[in-house]
Amino acid sequence: MEIAIAALVIFIGSYVQSSIGFGLAIIAAPFLFFIDPLYVPAPITVSAFTLSLANAAKHWNSISFEGLKFAIIGRVPGTIAGGLLLFWISQEQLALWLGISVIVAVGLSLGNVGFKPTPGSLFSAGFLSGFMGTSSSIGGPPIALVLQHQENDFIRANMAAFFCVSCLMSLLMLATIDRFRLEHVLISLPLMPATLLGYWVAMKTLHKISHQNLRRASLALCTIAGSIAIASYWL
Repeated sequence: MEIAIAALVIFIGSYVQSSIGFGLAIIAAPFLFFIDPLYVPAPITVSAFTLSLANAAKHWNSISFEGLKFAIIGRVPGTIAGGLLLFWISQEQLALWLGISVIVAVGLSLGNVGFKPTPGSLFSAGFLSGFMGTSSSIGGPPIALVLQHQENDFIRANMAAFFCVSCLMSLLMLATIDRFRLEHVLISLPLMPATLLGYWVAMKTLHKISHQNLRRASLALCTIAGSIAIASYWL
């Protein structure tokens, strides 16, 4: 039963991310943490990596490797910092950090904060993405804020390409600190079909659903999940 629920959550997150460029971890992490803390952050990062490969292949011609290099460079120290954070916090504190990360991500999205994709802003976004992504699996919002005013295909393509590299960085760091072991690999495997199914359904149905309505529903779901994660710390 727990595996089925986890797969359903990943399916929804995969569908959302394939639609708007990010969102799998924001939706999945709080829910999967309560099912089993082992899901966060490594198995969700494995799912995000799988999905990012599919989306990057789909939008290959829209990827700008020249622009992404600054974000990827910034991702390196951010990944190390995020990995070190996991040494210093307990499972309960991780739940709190997870919830705060989600609520901040939702707030920034609703606030329509805009940044131009300059080398400096991309480096800073890469650092924050590395820190948040490695510690909580939620690394999309900083990059999304910098790219949000670009064309939709450009956003999907470049976020997917960035996630391919950044997820590998996070998994390497997690393995280094013993947070990505065989048990994490094993519970990741049942999530792979759900990840790819969410991608496939998104490719078939995107034209039938309003992008704005999907975004609103996703933000509402994220707010609920993040609030539950924060509340659990005090209960």
